[in-house]
Amino acid sequence: MLRSTVVDRLRAAGCVFAEDEAELLLSAAASPAELDAMVDRRVAGRPLEHVLGWAEFCGLRIAVDPGVFVPRRRTEFLARQAARLAGRTEGAVVVDLCCGSGAVGAALASHPGARPVELYAADIDPAAVRCARRNLAGLGRVYEGDLFDALPGALAGRVDVLVANAPYVPTEAIELLPPEARIYEARVSLDGGEDGLDVQRRVTAEARRWLVPGGYLLVETSERQAPRTMAEFARNGLVPRVVDCEDLDATVVIGRREGPTTDLGASPSTER
Repeated sequence: MLRSTVVDRLRAAGCVFAEDEAELLLSAAASPAELDAMVDRRVAGRPLEHVLGWAEFCGLRIAVDPGVFVPRRRTEFLARQAARLAGRTEGAVVVDLCCGSGAVGAALASHPGARPVELYAADIDPAAVRCARRNLAGLGRVYEGDLFDALPGALAGRVDVLVANAPYVPTEAIELLPPEARIYEARVSLDGGEDGLDVQRRVTAEARRWLVPGGYLLVETSERQAPRTMAEFARNGLVPRVVDCEDLDATVVIGRREGPTTDLGASPSTER
C-alpha cells in the first residue's frame, strides 16, 4: 500500500495527524498484509497506540496492549515531578499505584541522571499488569490488586514517593470522552465516580500509613478538581500544594507527610 493511500484513508477516517500516523504504521508493519490490517484497525477507531502495540512516553517506548489505558502526554509532568522528589533520596522506595502500563514507573526509573530506586507498581486490571510487568522488567516489581491491598505489607511506613495516577473522570463525563478512550480502554482506568474523586479519596485516606515521615503522595487531577483534591490531602494529614504545566495542560497535587523535611512549607500553596 502506498504512503499516500494510507494517508488518504486515515484522513478520511478523521485522523488529525494522518501523515505522522502513516509514517508510524508504515515503519511498524512487517508486510503489506499487516499494514493493511493495521490501517483497517485504526480506521475503525482503535487507538493508534493499541494498533502499534506501544506508546511514546518521556522518550520511552511503552508496550500497550489492546484494552490497556494509553499513557497521556500530560502525565509526563506527573512522572517528572515524581522523579525530582525521588532523586532527593538515595535508593528511594517508590510506588506507582494505579500503574496501568507502568509508564510512570518506567519513566521515573529511567529519568536522565536518576538515582537508583526501589520500585513497586500495582493495578487492578490484569491486562494492565501484564503490560507493566513487561515495561518494568528489571526495574521493579508489579502486583495485581485493588490499590494498597496489592502491595506487600512490609512496605507500610517505608515509601518515600507514592505516585497515583488514579482515574478522575466523573462517571457521567465518560460518555463525552473520545471513542478511543470510551470504547477501547478499560472503564476501571477512567471512571472516578460521581465527582471523579472516589479513587483519589481512597488513596489519600490510606497514604499516610504507607509514607515515611517526609514522604510524598502525587496525583494527577484537573485544574477544576484540584482544590477538592488538596482538601482531601489536608484532611488526611498531608501538607498539599498544586503544580501545573500549561504546555501539557497538566495539574498535579503533591502532598507531604509531615516529618523531617519541610520543603513544602506549613500550608497549602499553588505554583503556576
